[in-house]
Amino acid sequence: MMKFPKDFLWGAATSAYQVEGNNKNSDWWEWESSSGKERSAEACRHYQFYEQDFDLAKGLNHNAHRLSIEWSRIEPEKGKFSESELGHYLDVITSLKKRGIEPLVTLHHFTNPLWLSRSGGWASRRAIAAFLRYCNFIVPALAKHVRYWFTINEPNVYVYHAYILGVWPPQKKSYFKAKAAEGNLLRAHIKAYRLIYKIYRRSKLAVPNVSFAHNTMSFVPCTRRLKDRLAARLRDNWYNFGPLNKVIKRKALDFIGINYYSRQLVDLKKWGIRNLAVDTCDKNHHPVKKNSLGWDIYPQGLYELLLKLRKYNLPVIISENGICTQDDNLRWEYIHEHLKHIHMAMNKGAEVRGYLYWSLLDNFEWDKGFGPRFGLIHVDYDSYRRTVKESARKLAEVSKTGYLAV
Repeated sequence: MMKFPKDFLWGAATSAYQVEGNNKNSDWWEWESSSGKERSAEACRHYQFYEQDFDLAKGLNHNAHRLSIEWSRIEPEKGKFSESELGHYLDVITSLKKRGIEPLVTLHHFTNPLWLSRSGGWASRRAIAAFLRYCNFIVPALAKHVRYWFTINEPNVYVYHAYILGVWPPQKKSYFKAKAAEGNLLRAHIKAYRLIYKIYRRSKLAVPNVSFAHNTMSFVPCTRRLKDRLAARLRDNWYNFGPLNKVIKRKALDFIGINYYSRQLVDLKKWGIRNLAVDTCDKNHHPVKKNSLGWDIYPQGLYELLLKLRKYNLPVIISENGICTQDDNLRWEYIHEHLKHIHMAMNKGAEVRGYLYWSLLDNFEWDKGFGPRFGLIHVDYDSYRRTVKESARKLAEVSKTGYLAV
């Protein structure tokens, strides 16, 4: 048996746009209508059913829940803030607290108010001031109920999909816009970090814990060739550690929020800048099990990453880790193996304080629509009926006892 600490955070995560439904003032809502992709529409109707969903989470022995605030609800028009929507999120947070569930609040999870997108989005430095204005409205209202904040979710993923691949709004394929957006998102985090601390000091509240949710990946060389090993190391340094280094250098991180799902098998076709950045194996070398989107299942990569993160001397929270699959036995295997590797890393000195599975509910998976099923809880998108999966019950036993059978 593997024993986790008594004060370990156990729970799951959601994001507002993916579960609430009817976020009509968001850039994603407009993009869905013009792209021909599946519409988010009512999503999971979590906006209405959050009490029911939190009852289910409590019944699964969750003591923590990561959620996001939908900026486009709070500020539907530039400079015009909604007191009623602020009240809604206050109710959501206090509903968690009443159930003894620690809220971990994300301020930006991929979506933007439509007015911000139309004014240049994150490629414009004006987005930083807009984000701080939004933070200055929402944080004081929630501060006394919230100890953990994530300013921004996965800035690297957002930039890659929106400005490199160009498959997410605003679909502006441009290296220069990508670099600008990446810089602006990290600057926004640093400034928001300082602002949150200022708000807590002003309100005479205990010191908060502030981070951003950082997407990470295991980069594994396909062969022992120098170019594969070099490319894997470069990607590891650039993707996994580059953003952390920039933020930690500015002393703007209290803990490291890690989103980890998969590995990338690096197989360079030839020498070249682009090849070093993107080439992967297409020959099914070193096969492993995959999720329904074709992502490799590779828990060893999380173990290796956690050992590397020890150099920062900061605690870690696994802010997302999960699998989309129709096979619930595979879901439990995925959870079990990742928890086992987390515990192995903790035995080697990694300070991990919590594990948040992605996601509490089956939900709207961005440009992939409703097909991928990540949830611990099944959602019938016709009736909105919730059904707890067996994998959720097995995780609930670990959450309750702190013991993982191996």
